[in-house]
Amino acid sequence: MDFDVDRVRRSFPALEEGAAHFDGPGGSQVPRQVAEAVAATLTSAIANRGSITAAERRADQVVAEARAAVADLLGADPGGVVFGRSMTQLTYDVSRAMAKEWGTDDEVVVTRLDHDANIRPWLQAAERVGATVRWADFDRETAELPVDALRTVLSPRTRLVAVTGASNLIGTRPDIEGVVAAAHDVGALVYVDGVHLTPHAPVDVAAIGADFFACSPYKFFGPHLGALVSDPRQLEALHPDKLMPASEAVPERFEAGTLPYELLAGVTATVDFIASLASPDEATRRERVVASMLAVEGHENRLLGRLTSGLAAIGGVTMHGQPVRRTPTLLFSVEGVSPQEVHEYLATRGVNAPGGSFYALEAARWLGLGVAGAVRAGLAPYTNEDDVDRLIEGVAAVAR
Repeated sequence: MDFDVDRVRRSFPALEEGAAHFDGPGGSQVPRQVAEAVAATLTSAIANRGSITAAERRADQVVAEARAAVADLLGADPGGVVFGRSMTQLTYDVSRAMAKEWGTDDEVVVTRLDHDANIRPWLQAAERVGATVRWADFDRETAELPVDALRTVLSPRTRLVAVTGASNLIGTRPDIEGVVAAAHDVGALVYVDGVHLTPHAPVDVAAIGADFFACSPYKFFGPHLGALVSDPRQLEALHPDKLMPASEAVPERFEAGTLPYELLAGVTATVDFIASLASPDEATRRERVVASMLAVEGHENRLLGRLTSGLAAIGGVTMHGQPVRRTPTLLFSVEGVSPQEVHEYLATRGVNAPGGSFYALEAARWLGLGVAGAVRAGLAPYTNEDDVDRLIEGVAAVAR
């Protein structure tokens, strides 16, 4: 299906400032429709959720619509959609609740490919109860995470495998279905960090088979908060710490305090925007989301080829990792120039491509890049050929 990037770009007021944005992996720009939905909810009569007043009913409707929207985005059950301050906060909450059932005979598996938000909560939870942590390494040359390598650290004692759906540093998309199958073979649960995958490809949590899948709407045009999806029956088995008067119902038992209704309205508007990118109006929203994300994937992959070829032709530029399946994310270094200096120089040319390790600390260390990391260029649905060419020209100038 055709992808009209010019039409997409017109929805993003931030692009009028003129910068070429390759900083999407840290947070995307926001379309006008989402900002309007947030503002409309903030200025409407709203109260704590209930069924008596119009303000109460409006709050209840906002929450229900946001759960349905995330379910359509991810192929999940609306009754298993949990909202929180961030993916990090949600992962801490789930890890603490899960660890209540762990002991010294249990094991947890994490990977060096992951963002620290899907490593440190599990390490700390395991440490508190004396459980063993096992590491799955990725290939330093290809940046692949082989399922066979992961199998070597699994055992009947494994209770949880934490794995990324896509590396926010290198772009690697592991074989999640294979990871899930391997983990389930030994009776372990799987927690997928879908933060970097969700903005770039259709996601079907039910088909993947993951027990938990977490993402961040602000990485795919939405407001700053986190979302977690799971089978409601799986959530019923966990008992997070909560206030005594707070609901015991799922998913509410995981949502401490009053939800940010305006941000949830923004989430619904975000999913509706995604569904409108490149899909027929007569289909269901889920079908339109999938069609649109397939079109996004095609658009971004075409530009990724252009960017990869352009950078490869510049002397002194090293690209890190060559995964077969990846998001449109490149990590590169310029010989003799620090990532911070590259970042600063590109900014003078109106190109936003930051340098660092981006909280994927274990991955950056494993690659030998340390905390300083490298320069990361992430494409987005609003990226066009001119943006890519500006980045290539800027890097060429730095390299000279």
